[in-house]
Amino acid sequence: MVEQFISILLPASLILVMIGVGMALETKDFKQVLQFPKAFILGALCQLIFLPLLAISAISIFQLSGPLAIGLIIISLCPGGVTSNLFTYLAKGDVGLSVSLTAVIGFITPFTIPIILSYALTWQQINAETLSLPVIPTIIKLLAISVLPVFIGMFLKLKLKQKAQKLEPWVRHISSAVLALVIIALYFKLGTQKVNNYAILAGPACIALNLTAMLLGFSLSKLTKLTPPQQTCITMEVGLQNGTIALLISAEILKNDTMTIAPCIYSLWMMIPATLLAIVSKRLNKNHIKLNPS
Repeated sequence: MVEQFISILLPASLILVMIGVGMALETKDFKQVLQFPKAFILGALCQLIFLPLLAISAISIFQLSGPLAIGLIIISLCPGGVTSNLFTYLAKGDVGLSVSLTAVIGFITPFTIPIILSYALTWQQINAETLSLPVIPTIIKLLAISVLPVFIGMFLKLKLKQKAQKLEPWVRHISSAVLALVIIALYFKLGTQKVNNYAILAGPACIALNLTAMLLGFSLSKLTKLTPPQQTCITMEVGLQNGTIALLISAEILKNDTMTIAPCIYSLWMMIPATLLAIVSKRLNKNHIKLNPS
């Protein structure tokens, strides 16, 4: 019963998340990528290259292995989502850059996740006979569930226009609620004792990955002299990952409950530093916008 509940809600939640991303997209977001390529390239490098490298470092430092290590790799390979867009908005960051990063990286990761993950499974010596990741079918599935809904969201925004702006927050809230239900269901499926034991092992690595990722994003955007709103955006995009995709891969594609531990912990923890950053950044970014209205 719980497995059926999860198998239905996870894809549904991800589809809603990505429809929300599509409904938030505007033509100017893609133009902004060309107007400010430095900020976009830095954000893409942080998400696609530096974040997985940080995950590998965390796995080595905290001595994770097997499914727990793979779970951390999975969350590091995922793009941002509507959560990063929302927190960037609350922090008065560069929302256009945030949405464009989420969308474009979201188009790339269906190809990169299966390829890198297949190598990670070999690295962790997980036997292909007990657990396999068919690369091409996985790419197709991820494209269907995570990319196609973005185009649906863009189509809905084009057709509904102003009504789409009212619907977008509802899509975001519903998808977040569904993700929370999935995490609760996984908790009961694994059992309290097992979850608590795994959380003690994987929790510190998840927290370290999140904090170092956000620190790296902020430091690099500061060093490259991006504007404060862009710095906020990069920090949020690198620190807030799409936990729904991570859970879909671990629970539904790989069908390994232990691999869901790191994505669950990361998805819950990341809200804390993101909230603190939003509170601090909001006033700083407001002052920057006043001084630089263009």
